Amino acid sequence: MTAAEFDAIEESDEEYNYELIEEVLIVNAAPGPMEADPNEELGHALRTYAEQNPGIIDKTLSEQYIRTKRSRRRADRVVWIGLGRVPSVKRDIPAIAVEFLSAGHRSWQRDYVHKLEEYLAEGVKEYWIFDRFRRNLAIFRSADNGVSTTVVAAGDKITSPLLPGFGLPVNLLLKCAEDWLSVEPDEEPS
Repeated sequence: MTAAEFDAIEESDEEYNYELIEEVLIVNAAPGPMEADPNEELGHALRTYAEQNPGIIDKTLSEQYIRTKRSRRRADRVVWIGLGRVPSVKRDIPAIAVEFLSAGHRSWQRDYVHKLEEYLAEGVKEYWIFDRFRRNLAIFRSADNGVSTTVVAAGDKITSPLLPGFGLPVNLLLKCAEDWLSVEPDEEPS
C-alpha cells in the first residue's frame, strides 16, 4: 500500500490501530488501559506545564501519526515545541515522541529499534520510551556521534532541556499502569 492510499482511507475499525511501515499495512490492537492510563496522565502533566509556562509547548496529542516518505508510524503521544503556532499534524514533526512499551519481543523491537531510528531520522528531537517492565523511562536524543541515551529510574523525575522546569515522577506513570494489574484479564480490552 502506498502512503497516498493509506492517507486516503476514510473508515477504519476503532478497536485497532493501523500503521504503514515501508508500504506494508500493519494492524495492531488499540492500546489497553496499561498504556492508555499513563499516557493520559502524561498528557495532563504536559498540559498543566503548558498552562504554567506559556509559549513552550505548542500542542500535545495522543495516538498521532509521524509521517515519513513510505511509512505512517503511530506514536502514543507527540509534543510540538517551538513552532509558535498550532501544528499541522500532517506536516510538522513533533519535537518529542513518546511510546508506552507493550508486552512482547515484537513490541520491544518495534519501539527500541525501528521507531527509534525512524523518529530521530525524521527530526524528532527526543524520543521517550516508558518501559513498565524495566520500571524506567529511556530518553533518546540525536547526538553528533550517534544517539545519546538517558535512563530515568522509577524513583526519579522526567526532565528535558526542551521543557525547562518540567519534572514528572516516573513512579506516577508506572502506578497508573500497575493499577490495572488487579483487573481480571478478560476485562481488559487489550
